[in-house]
Amino acid sequence: MQRANGVRVIAGLSGGVDSAVAALRLRDEGYDVQGLFMNNWDDEDAYCTRAQDYQDARTTARDLGIVLHRVSFAAEYRERVFAYFLSEYQAGRTPNPDVLCNREIKFGVCLAYARRLGAEGFATGHYARVEQLDDGPALFKGADPGKDQSYFLHAVARTDFAKVLFPLGQLTKTEVRAQALRAGLAVHDKPDSTGICFIGERPFADFLARFIPADPGPIETADGRVLGTHRGLPFYTLGQRGGLHIGGARGRAEDPWYVARKDLKRNTLIVMQRHEQARWRATGLRTGAVNWLTQPPAAPFLASVKIRYRQPDQPARITPLPNGAVAAHFVEPQQAVTPGQFAVLYAEERCLGGGVIEETL
Repeated sequence: MQRANGVRVIAGLSGGVDSAVAALRLRDEGYDVQGLFMNNWDDEDAYCTRAQDYQDARTTARDLGIVLHRVSFAAEYRERVFAYFLSEYQAGRTPNPDVLCNREIKFGVCLAYARRLGAEGFATGHYARVEQLDDGPALFKGADPGKDQSYFLHAVARTDFAKVLFPLGQLTKTEVRAQALRAGLAVHDKPDSTGICFIGERPFADFLARFIPADPGPIETADGRVLGTHRGLPFYTLGQRGGLHIGGARGRAEDPWYVARKDLKRNTLIVMQRHEQARWRATGLRTGAVNWLTQPPAAPFLASVKIRYRQPDQPARITPLPNGAVAAHFVEPQQAVTPGQFAVLYAEERCLGGGVIEETL
């Protein structure tokens, strides 16, 4: 979607600087921009910043001279994202709700809502790029390698990118803040939000304990030596170091302990030390059904794989499987490949799609 000339675009306004500058750039390019503030969580507590975020979005809309709509998708979020989040943790896996939020809410019900408002386009402040190719839209990494968010967008249906704009795709975070300052936007120096959206800055384990009961069990070394007691497998992630509350073990090095794996049948948390990590590296993984953002390949091919957001892409051989899944075999074995997280495939800068990690190989 390239033309402007008064074309109506709904820009998601979160109350932060990224979405503010996205709307600013579209307005200055000649689009008929209207803002939309989404409420996706309805619990009120000291950790929720929704009220302040809405006031910041109102201020941004006023400064830009645009209309601001407000809508609640809290019910849809609980049904389509949060329920999945809890079920995955209860199964001992580690989900990524931000990926589902993009697919189900921002580029699902919100995109449909924007169309009902008469929009021909929908924009967000994501650091990613969309290009319209002969065979359909294609998703690319954002120009700022430290902020690229294509990983979180890989599960969106390819057809939904046809009317999507990412005005920050070619910018760095520094440039975004500079543009906000020059435009006199009040949010130019607002800190970035961190963590999962509905948890905020609160301790994660305390939040999870509101919904998942404790189920203590042993913490063991790989050879079966008991070092302590865990509070329940859902409260731990692979590679985790803090929060284990175990000290040194007689006859073992003083290195810190890390979560190596979860034995669901025995309700046991297996831990290791840094010098043992080579024993737990995965040579590959198998995903569930892949959401392809290109023509689904039929033959094995080489690509790069990102198994978590902040990890550098890892070269691998990708083998399509009959059920729509893929197997990825890494050139170099990888640490802490985590079931429930997403494996996202890339051909250089282009995001090819991805799927949930079902098992390690």
